Amino acid sequence: MEANAPKELVVAIDIGTTKVCAIAGHKNQYGKLEILGFGKVTSEGVLRGVVSNIEKTINAIRDAVEMAQRMAGQEFEIVHVGIAGQHIKSLQHRGLLVRDNDHLEISQVDIDRLIDDMHKLVLPPGDKILHVLPQEYTVDNEQGIMDPIGMSGIRLEANFHIITGQISASKNIDRCVNRAGLHVANMTLEPIASAAAVLSDEEKEAGVALVDIGGGTTDITIFQEGIIRHTAVIPFGGNVITRDIKDGCTIMTHQAEKLKKRFGAALADEVYDNRIITIPGLKGHAPKEISEKNLARIIQARVEEILDYVMWEISRSGYERKLIAGIVLTGGGALLNHIEKLAAYHTGMSTRVGIPVEHLAHGYSEHLSSPVFSTAVGLLLKGIHDVETGKVKVVQKETKKQEEDMVKLDQQDTKSNAWYEQLFKKTKEWFEAEPDSEF
Repeated sequence: MEANAPKELVVAIDIGTTKVCAIAGHKNQYGKLEILGFGKVTSEGVLRGVVSNIEKTINAIRDAVEMAQRMAGQEFEIVHVGIAGQHIKSLQHRGLLVRDNDHLEISQVDIDRLIDDMHKLVLPPGDKILHVLPQEYTVDNEQGIMDPIGMSGIRLEANFHIITGQISASKNIDRCVNRAGLHVANMTLEPIASAAAVLSDEEKEAGVALVDIGGGTTDITIFQEGIIRHTAVIPFGGNVITRDIKDGCTIMTHQAEKLKKRFGAALADEVYDNRIITIPGLKGHAPKEISEKNLARIIQARVEEILDYVMWEISRSGYERKLIAGIVLTGGGALLNHIEKLAAYHTGMSTRVGIPVEHLAHGYSEHLSSPVFSTAVGLLLKGIHDVETGKVKVVQKETKKQEEDMVKLDQQDTKSNAWYEQLFKKTKEWFEAEPDSEF
């Protein structure tokens, strides 16, 4: 029963353009996620998925983590974070490993050697590899092998999907987390995290495009036969819709955001009531009026533009006709009314809205059953998987114990030093005393 003893909490932080979200939890004995604490605060220091103001981001991380700590009743030290932004690029590469002995079975060590070779790729200055994702393997010209472990062969080849990002972007995230008093265990590409939270294995097998519409970016991940085939980041999201409403209705940004959330619809044909919404004017100015249908027309135009970019990325990937499960929308942008209908009409593909509840244990907070939390829940799943597979060690308590041990050792050292000093002093006194006794 030791396996079911209270587990160490794993903590994930989603640093987004509109919100910073911290979430803490672990897996129960049934393999489901138990969320023990979460916190969500407005983000002001992130622009299009990239940190643009260090101080504001540090404060937001600190506030979100404090909320999660209060709810969980425990302090955190190590966190798993996400990375996004328009600097993210993906490329395909083929690796080859010639083995010494064809009698020995191919093991994880061989695959790790292939992956390590990919990390040696020469990249443009300022870029670093974030993920190396194996696609399929070839063993002695036998193609299309998904898992070569246990097979025999001399030539082991593999196709890899490699995701790169800017070193400066990841360093800024690191800096913000460290200055908030925490330590980054690892960084995961946010679209990969969202996919882990909202996509089913059947969808990944059949072929699906996950479209995560955030505030500053729209992230796309394409799966087919259970493998990530393509990733892309479009450098605009929900914030450009807000900006369009602000310009179209000549109102303040915060009013435009409220309009979008309260009355916004992505499909003008579905708005039947056509109510008139009154927006308070600035001091001394008359209030402004806008019809719900006109508001929907503004939103629809921009969402269609985002979907055009999505379709361009899908066709660029070469999997346009292979996505049997169609499109899954998630992120804050997926909260717009009728957005799945618009996406289905505009792209001709079946569409649903993905909510990150599939992996959650019963009794979760209703706040978490929102597409807004998809990335955070996915980062937590990825963090727990890394801890379970030993890639990341949870060392909160260990570190404290080690610190205490170090202090004890230091004290012992000072005691032994004092003893040596005393002995040296007495010997010195004895030698100095000798000549005196002779006189």
